[in-house]
Amino acid sequence: MSIATRIDRYLARLIFVPLVATLTLAAMLLLLEKMLRLFDFVVSEGGPVHVVWQMLANLIPQYLSLGIPIGLMLGVLLAFRKLALSSELDSLRAVGLGYGRLLRVPYMYAVVLAAINLAIVGFVQPKAHYAYEGLRFELRSGALGASIKVGEFNNLGRRMTLRVERSDDEGRHLHEVFIRAEANDGRSLAATADLGTFLATDDPDTIILRLTRGRLVHNAPNYRAPRVLSFESHDIPIDLPRIENFRARGSGTGNDELTLPELVKLGGSERVAERVRDAMRANFHFRMVEVAMMLLLPLLAVALAVPPKRSTSGLGIFLSIVMVVTYHKINQYAEQMGAQDRVDPVIALWGPFAIFAALIVWMYWTLAHKPGGQPIGALERVFSKAATAIGRVVRPRRRREAQPA
Repeated sequence: MSIATRIDRYLARLIFVPLVATLTLAAMLLLLEKMLRLFDFVVSEGGPVHVVWQMLANLIPQYLSLGIPIGLMLGVLLAFRKLALSSELDSLRAVGLGYGRLLRVPYMYAVVLAAINLAIVGFVQPKAHYAYEGLRFELRSGALGASIKVGEFNNLGRRMTLRVERSDDEGRHLHEVFIRAEANDGRSLAATADLGTFLATDDPDTIILRLTRGRLVHNAPNYRAPRVLSFESHDIPIDLPRIENFRARGSGTGNDELTLPELVKLGGSERVAERVRDAMRANFHFRMVEVAMMLLLPLLAVALAVPPKRSTSGLGIFLSIVMVVTYHKINQYAEQMGAQDRVDPVIALWGPFAIFAALIVWMYWTLAHKPGGQPIGALERVFSKAATAIGRVVRPRRRREAQPA
């Protein structure tokens, strides 16, 4: 095995660990933040709790498409930073391995991850987004069970109102129930009960609400006074409202549910309104520039990973995250500009890409081909001076606080 091959394997191991750790951490943090909101939404809609895990599974592709570029950036950056701080990078360059040769392994990672990200944003994420919206629709419409909101008045059809204080067993067992129903001929029924249970019947369009330990008030136009009775158990049939079918994929307000071939096909069709075509073109170019930028991330990571001599500053790590997030936000704004036909989508999205690409190439060239070049050297000096000034202000204050009275 040649020395170059061993070095490639060594670099691959150095990149792999922070890449996977960063990707996993970013995805978990995003999922945990979303999970709390989904639990509140599902519980308020009275749906089964296991739907939360299905909804989170459909969000994984979206979060992976955001986490993969950051994972690639930090994986390469932390690997080269470790080489630089331990002087291994100087040794490798001294034996004839320049930055271009050392970037072979990072670009293997970049090409593979860019292909994976293209498959995610182009094909997997649109269908997962549609499935996620379908679950939200079913929860709101009650297709996943009786959609009973706890502590609120729920309309079951046009002439029936139900309120419960607490529910168990995924909404099938109710506590402290109030129900009121009216018929077309003017008759009405109101009941309160300690417990309530939904039971299935032979008719798929009708369920039974069995009330336990309660009081019932029955009234009709020909009654002199409402009839009141207490009961130990009473069954009330409930006609289930008709549930509309969920819309077709891609017929929503955005284009996030369309795959890349569908965007190309519909974006060039004359049968689609011009404004819709602009939005589809903008969304297509947005996905493409996000993937294309991944091929420049190894250059940016190396340029930011190597600190100035006799410095261990982590400013490059901070700048890398800022630049990736800023570029993503600029692309989102550019997509909106292109969708509104204020700027051509090609110019709106590929213009910032060209600017960022030129900046990244300049930073890498300064580091790799300019003797003593340091692309963020000026920022490092400013950062160092600011840290020194803050330290001078903080130290005397700590000394005065430490002096005995």
